[in-house]
Amino acid sequence: MSTGKTLRMRRIIEPDTQSTVMFAFSHGTSTPEVLSGIEDPEFKLEAARKGGADCIFIAPGLIHTLAPVAAASRDLGIVAKITSTASRGGERHQERQIASVEHCAELGVDGVVAMIPFAPENEADVISLTADIGEACARFGMPFIAEAEFPNAYYAAENDVDYAKEWGVSYLKRSARLCAELGADIVKSNWPGSAEQFAEIVESVSVPVVVAGGSRESDLDLLTRVAAARSVGAVGCSVGRNIFQHDDPAAVTAALSDVVRGTRSPEESVEAHLSQTSSIA
Repeated sequence: MSTGKTLRMRRIIEPDTQSTVMFAFSHGTSTPEVLSGIEDPEFKLEAARKGGADCIFIAPGLIHTLAPVAAASRDLGIVAKITSTASRGGERHQERQIASVEHCAELGVDGVVAMIPFAPENEADVISLTADIGEACARFGMPFIAEAEFPNAYYAAENDVDYAKEWGVSYLKRSARLCAELGADIVKSNWPGSAEQFAEIVESVSVPVVVAGGSRESDLDLLTRVAAARSVGAVGCSVGRNIFQHDDPAAVTAALSDVVRGTRSPEESVEAHLSQTSSIA
C-alpha cells in the first residue's frame, strides 16, 4: 500500500482495533426519491461523530457545505462518494462517475467510495468504471471503498426481481472479488443471510470487508447482524438508513461502535445506549 493510502487509511479503519464504523450519508446519489432522514446534514454529521463513527460518506457538493463543521474536529474521516445512480428511465442500474479522484485529493478527503452494481445491463461499463477508479486511486494514494452490493440495494426491487434470492451469495462473492482485483482497498457487501455465507465473501478477497447496514430494522437485529459479520472476519460496518432514520442517531452509532470494537454484546449495547429510544423510527 502506498504512503498516501496508508496515512489516509488510519482515518477510515481504526489502527488499534483494526475496525471501522462507517456512516453512509450519500443516499442522495443512489435513491430515486429523497429518503426521510437525510435532512439537516450538519446534525447528522455531528451525531455520527458523537457516537464514534470513524468516517462519513458524503458527495462532493455536501463536502463543500459541511467542510466548516467537519473541520471543527479531527476525529471523523471524510470519504467522498464519487458515483451516482441514474434511476429514471432507460437502462436500469446505470452508475456514473460524478467526481474525479484527483478532485477529491484536492478536497483533502480521506478516501473515495463508489457504488459498483454489476448487472446484465451494465457489467462491461461498470468493470471499466471500477478499474478506472482503482487506477486513479493508486496514482493519488487514495483509499477506494467499493460498494459491491446488489444492484437495487438502495431501492425496492424492480419488476419483482429479487436479486438476493436469485443471485445470492455467489453474486456477492464475485462482485467482491472483481472489485478487489480492480483496485478496491475495502469492499462493502450485503448480508447474504448467515454468518457462514458472509464468511465466504470475506474469504474470497484479500482486502478488508465491511457489512452493509441495509434497510431500517430493529436495533437488536442490526447489532446482532453486525456482530455476526465481525465474528467471521468483517472489519466493521457501513450503515446509513439505520443511523440517519433513527430517533437517536448518536445513540445507535455508539451502540454500533461498541459492538464493532467488541466492548459490548448486542444486547448490552441496546441496554446501554438505546433503552430510552424506539427501535424503529
